[in-house]
Amino acid sequence: MGAGHSHVHDDLDQVTVGSTARTILITFLSILGVLTIAGMIWLWPSKADLDAHVHRLSDVPGFSFELAKITEVREGCDSAQISNAVCLTATVELKSGPEVGTVVDVPLQGPQAQAGLRAGDEIKVGRVTTPDGPVYSYSDANRIPFMIALGVLFLIVVAAVARWKGLFALLGLVFAGGVLIGFMLPALLAGKPGIIVALVGGTAIMFVVLYVAHGVSMRTSAALVGTLLGVGITTALGAISVEFARLSGFAEESDFELSSLASGINFKEILMVAIIIGGLGVLNDVTITQSSAVWELRAAAPSMTRRELFTSGMRIGRDHIASTIYTIVFAYAGGALTVLLLVFFTTRTTLDLLNVEQFSGEIVRTLGSSIGLVLSVPITTGIAALTVAGPVDEPENASHLSADPAPRHQV
Repeated sequence: MGAGHSHVHDDLDQVTVGSTARTILITFLSILGVLTIAGMIWLWPSKADLDAHVHRLSDVPGFSFELAKITEVREGCDSAQISNAVCLTATVELKSGPEVGTVVDVPLQGPQAQAGLRAGDEIKVGRVTTPDGPVYSYSDANRIPFMIALGVLFLIVVAAVARWKGLFALLGLVFAGGVLIGFMLPALLAGKPGIIVALVGGTAIMFVVLYVAHGVSMRTSAALVGTLLGVGITTALGAISVEFARLSGFAEESDFELSSLASGINFKEILMVAIIIGGLGVLNDVTITQSSAVWELRAAAPSMTRRELFTSGMRIGRDHIASTIYTIVFAYAGGALTVLLLVFFTTRTTLDLLNVEQFSGEIVRTLGSSIGLVLSVPITTGIAALTVAGPVDEPENASHLSADPAPRHQV
């Protein structure tokens, strides 16, 4: 079967595992897989469920979005259109709508004037029908062509550097996005139990992503079990943290906007779902690395006892934990940079600000995910150490560590 995530040896397929460990892992994952499929069938929202809970916003009568191309950008605006004199005016040619081919002026004010728009750019404009004729306003730049080009470049780089491994990882990512958008989000909007939706959807994602990206092997299975146990720990800690921190789930303007559209949503559960989903990717990275490290160690040192395997694997894991914690913190800091900058414009103390849900919610979410992440390292390392075969020349005083005296089989 697939070697996957090899760093030192190319013959990891020759690393053997005990039949008892194999049976336990396969049985556990098989039961969990069946429960996951059953859970998705049970929780999958019907069209009637969505129609009852989701009422799509209709466009204002007489309003539409049209495509336009900028032919000129000049400083200043028509004072009759814009009261603030600090702005730009874009002359655009309409590419769609009733007035296609017509040239009109569109004001660019504030953030719009800082977007770097220039002649030749395609933009979206809002068209409003008025008694005096249509009025156009800037909506957004047409970024789709650039995003497609960037996506193609990303695929090329992944294929050139990671080859089939990278392409299979992208295939798993497509599946993960499908589960998130096609199952989890609609189920949450339909009022299904949030935590169960997250656990079922997250488990389904991890099953497919790990096996597709890293190959079907006992090494991947050990990592998958460690990942799922880490998800379970994260869920339990997240639920306790949300309750004891008295978090409501309302921290940003978008939360209040969503509550006005979907009043039946439990935002505490939404916060829990965010904790679970946020930890999936990092958990996957840590557990597959730990499992592979143990396999590498066994291939390099067949005489190592399981205790020595675990100890050596944990030395690798501690370094990985340290770098991962930095990753989590800096990822949050980058995503919340604007909010962090606002801190300097308030007279409230740092402790007072940390107590505000906008900050405390992120802290609880980050710490909850991080605790599950850290604990998944010894869990996965231990599972992997017990899964690989015992030492070739196992000392008598270490024989009690062998969890599997049964005949060994190759991966």
